[in-house]
Amino acid sequence: MKEKDLLAELAAYLYSYSNADTGRTPSERELAEHFCVSRGQIRETLAVLEAMRIVERRAKSGIYLTTNQASVEAMALFAKAGVPLDPIQIYETVELRKIHEIKAAELACSRATEENFERLREILAASEARLAAGEALAREDRDFHLEIVRATQNSVFHKVCSVYYLMGEHRLPVYFKDPERGRRSHAEHLQIFDALLRRDGNLAQALMSAHLQGAESYWKGLISGTAEPIKTPETV
Repeated sequence: MKEKDLLAELAAYLYSYSNADTGRTPSERELAEHFCVSRGQIRETLAVLEAMRIVERRAKSGIYLTTNQASVEAMALFAKAGVPLDPIQIYETVELRKIHEIKAAELACSRATEENFERLREILAASEARLAAGEALAREDRDFHLEIVRATQNSVFHKVCSVYYLMGEHRLPVYFKDPERGRRSHAEHLQIFDALLRRDGNLAQALMSAHLQGAESYWKGLISGTAEPIKTPETV
């Protein structure tokens, strides 16, 4: 088993099979037997999960799940492994993404290169093709937003924002199942792109804010019970 696969699968397994009251998980020996790997591999993987604050290894006691202290990277790992996130955590992620991407739109206006603009044109063309074919825009939506962040020329900024999309990897396709939502999103992308081309930072920020308001409102509605819940990949 590949190291990255073991990391995600072990995280999901520990989440599913920890003691509900104490958080205690199966032992290293039990985990090694379950995944058919050596205890050394399990120990190394647990060290990574401990650094991400997913587990805590207690001497002469065992391994305990500590997801309430988990890092942002850990939340992304859980999402990738198919472990459902709490709706409030999802909303908070959308809120933080909105803050970052509004700033990204402003910075991109002054820093975007012709290469960035060409990539955005390609993404918009791909979006139009998908809409014409009656398909969802999940991948193109992600690519469009991350290319704007990339256009800030700040690699750390891009890595941070990429985590948000890892966390939403299973939700975006369902969110964009509504054809009208896809068409509206694409039209707003075109407006944002035009503002970027004109290097109008104030307009780009305003348009990005309005664009992301839809997702934020959706999750507010979901938490309050007024929106249709997004199903997980297993139930779609």
